[in-house]
Amino acid sequence: MVDLSTEYLGLKLRTPLVPSASPLSQNIDRVRRLEDAGASAVVLYSLFEEQLHGDAEPPRSGENGSEAKSAPYLLQPRDFRMGPEGYLEHVRRAKEAVAIPVIASLNGVTAGGWTQYAQQIEQAGADALECNIYSIPTDPDLSSALVEQTYLDILRAVKSATSLPLAVKLFPFFTNLASLAKRLDQAGVRALVLFNRFYQPDVDLEAMQVKPNVLLSTTEALRLPLTWIGILYGRITASLAASGGVDQPDDMVKLLMVGADVTMLCSSLMRNGIAHLRYLENGLRDWLEQHEWKSVRELQGTMSQLHCPDPTAFERAQYLRAVKGAEQVVVTGREAWRILTGE
Repeated sequence: MVDLSTEYLGLKLRTPLVPSASPLSQNIDRVRRLEDAGASAVVLYSLFEEQLHGDAEPPRSGENGSEAKSAPYLLQPRDFRMGPEGYLEHVRRAKEAVAIPVIASLNGVTAGGWTQYAQQIEQAGADALECNIYSIPTDPDLSSALVEQTYLDILRAVKSATSLPLAVKLFPFFTNLASLAKRLDQAGVRALVLFNRFYQPDVDLEAMQVKPNVLLSTTEALRLPLTWIGILYGRITASLAASGGVDQPDDMVKLLMVGADVTMLCSSLMRNGIAHLRYLENGLRDWLEQHEWKSVRELQGTMSQLHCPDPTAFERAQYLRAVKGAEQVVVTGREAWRILTGE
């Protein structure tokens, strides 16, 4: 019998399948359904920093009138499904409803305010806490070093307030992601979640407004976490969670091979339904059996940069080969066109 178990944040999990923070976990009945379908743990939807500072004034935007124009887009506490107290109650109810680990999520950009709720989340019974740090630096005078320091400050502040194992969910856009990962690892993070989706706005040409544009991820998004998990595996002690692009069993296999401890998913469940978890678990088990692997742990890291036959595939050499391959595709395409058209 193939062993699908893994370990994440110091938690023993039945499989690598972990639904990430999403609307799917806003309802206790759906949390139960996630467990019934095979989720080995669940990350609850996030409590946002804006909910913790509902009485704070909105940020000033200068004197060009943009503050007044942007005011309708600023979320108020009433815009969220529930407030901080409701979130804590949701954590308590989720823990009572399921046997799998429940991972709470705080989403914000500053160190202040998180510590109090980290303590209360621990008291509510959460098994771990994910710090989802979503910030887009737009100040040209803010250095990359200060941006990275904010991540470390948040981790240390929350770590000082709770004994819960902490994960940090990262953007991929850093000058040296490997360096930041190492510093977070040294500061005591128990897991890194790679990566946070970068939601980019669109423009409504009729309304003349910048508007949100939410697109569910596809398998194509897999390459980014695959690359960086493969690079970081064995170089830090923290667990590595892959987030983005997990839709088919083969996606899970690839991420486990480069060193992921868990494969988180959201878009595929929202697209295919919660029962898709069973399909993924069965597909992973079938692949391991067909290729004569005894366990997930035996597979993990076998194709990481430390262990794969060609470590340069994770670096510039891969880029050069990809560029040359693209040139060949262009040449082949032109030749095919010439043959078809006689030009």
